[in-house]
Amino acid sequence: MLGCHYDLHLMAVKPSPTTLRRQLGVELRRLRGDRTVADVVAGLGWSESKLSRIETAHSGIRPKDLDALLDGYGVGPDVRRRMHALSTQSRQRAWWEAYGDVLPNAYETYIGFEAEATAIFNFEAQIVPGLLQTPQYARAVIAADGVYDDEDVVAQRVQVRLARQAVLTRVPPPRLAVVLDEAVLRRTIGGPEVMRHQLSRLIETAELSMVTIQVLPFAVGAHRALAGSFIVLELGDDSDHPLVYSEGMTGGVFRSRPDELRSYLMSFEALRATALSPKDSSAFIAAIAHGNQ
Repeated sequence: MLGCHYDLHLMAVKPSPTTLRRQLGVELRRLRGDRTVADVVAGLGWSESKLSRIETAHSGIRPKDLDALLDGYGVGPDVRRRMHALSTQSRQRAWWEAYGDVLPNAYETYIGFEAEATAIFNFEAQIVPGLLQTPQYARAVIAADGVYDDEDVVAQRVQVRLARQAVLTRVPPPRLAVVLDEAVLRRTIGGPEVMRHQLSRLIETAELSMVTIQVLPFAVGAHRALAGSFIVLELGDDSDHPLVYSEGMTGGVFRSRPDELRSYLMSFEALRATALSPKDSSAFIAAIAHGNQ
């Protein structure tokens, strides 16, 4: 079972600074009402992007700026106290912020959302998802990027990747649905032995009740996600409005527009319908691990 490989403790859900910042942003957007971003910032001397980034949780807000915004919205003392309390909590450090020097900003933000997700839907075209990687596989992936030639930095990034996996032993854990392109299983990363261990980890993890792993075989041909890997996160505070995250060579991108979310969710459902069943996927992975495919 999972405990054989993960040296982690069950942990209760505690709102992360990222999620609290998102909640603050949602509240500020509600208080803005029918006012446009341009109308609000005109009286504050801010750029439109500054307010937009605060409302979408891509940046925090200083107490002085929060006061100026709340003054403009004409809120009462009770609302003001609640908003300041939420802002203060959102500025508390999370465990991953200790690694801020070696993590891209978008990746830090992603970890915060992932830590509180109620459901994670992940299509991977190139590598095993970070939540399912073994330490040796994770090191090989990070080293292969060629961006970090400092061994200490590589080691820290590996630590972050493994620490993220604690979300799978959270109480309650998120639902994790993964669709892997067959290329993920065929690409030997870290050498044959590392790859065998990694494939075995996938088979073990697929036995967990909240995890579903499916393989999209080459035989399927063209499919709905030829553009590349992506992750959809459903969040407990705002489950009707999930987030999409996709990584690129120069950083990650979040998408939250309704039309974008609909497209990604439809694509993921199409992938699941086309992929092998979970049972057949485990057998397929086992066959590759044993050299029978």
